Amino acid sequence: MEFTFSGRFEVRVTRTDVGKRVSVRQLTGDARAGEKFTDTVGVLTSWDDGVLLITRRTGESVRIPESALVAGKVVPSAPARRRGPSATFEELSRVCARAWRPVESERLGDWELRAASGFTRRANSVLPLGDPGLPLDEALTRAGQWYEKRALPLFIQTATGAEGTQERLCAELERRGWLPEVSTEVRTGAPAPLGDRDSDISAVRLERSVDDAWLRRYQRSADPGPHVLHVLNSGPSVWFATVPGEGAVPAAIGRCVVDGRWAGFMAVEVDPAYRRRGLATAVMTALARRALEEGASAAWLQVEADNTAARVLYDGLGFAVHHHYQYFRAP
Repeated sequence: MEFTFSGRFEVRVTRTDVGKRVSVRQLTGDARAGEKFTDTVGVLTSWDDGVLLITRRTGESVRIPESALVAGKVVPSAPARRRGPSATFEELSRVCARAWRPVESERLGDWELRAASGFTRRANSVLPLGDPGLPLDEALTRAGQWYEKRALPLFIQTATGAEGTQERLCAELERRGWLPEVSTEVRTGAPAPLGDRDSDISAVRLERSVDDAWLRRYQRSADPGPHVLHVLNSGPSVWFATVPGEGAVPAAIGRCVVDGRWAGFMAVEVDPAYRRRGLATAVMTALARRALEEGASAAWLQVEADNTAARVLYDGLGFAVHHHYQYFRAP
């Protein structure tokens, strides 16, 4: 029901609004001592036993007692972004998945179970783009058995913060005791301005497959076995960028996967001794020019939310946040 508080605020959200994006205000202090309020915007993922659960864009869940509500309303589910190409969550998620293919996978309804001997969570987690075709608890059991056979923990990659993302699934997993690990931003931008940058790319070497020199700089795997090479070389059209250093280890590297209109940038790493020389920008510029030659008109990348230096770089290159994702781990 709708009600007012002190004649000034109005709560216009109800239990029937579960699944919608809302903006609510709650009382966090004594109104007579200064009226302290907190505002929360996100998807209303549940309203049970007098408590609202709201999942923010970043994936953080906020629990609000119904008795503390002083205002609330439903707001547009997908506010317009000022930067970045148009893309639905499902389209972008499938593009990202094709750029980092596991060694083996299996369908569980619309879920994809992925495994690559433990190399990165992305290649060793469930991608739940739709209905698993089973009740959730049964689907989780089936997925757990699949990963147990491979001696791998069960992770589910869930997204938040855009129209069609998985806030409701996040809430259901939390209700079952699952905890999120690692928050990552998925960003989009335009490759043309990046390719047009006045950046010296003369030292950047582009190759179709990963080589030993590139792997010596790559920090995600200390022992790049066949499963690592499989994942790195997977994708519709893959390019590897290398900037030689003074020794056997490159000064900088990068990877790009071109998939139709999309160019995905990843694995951009620079030797600490060579930082602040523009090498990361040079690597991305060289890869962007090659992607433009192959017809790409949009770009994406992923960056962990706590990687401040990378986020600042990508801000400067025109990449805006499209959505976030997290990995929920089975309790």
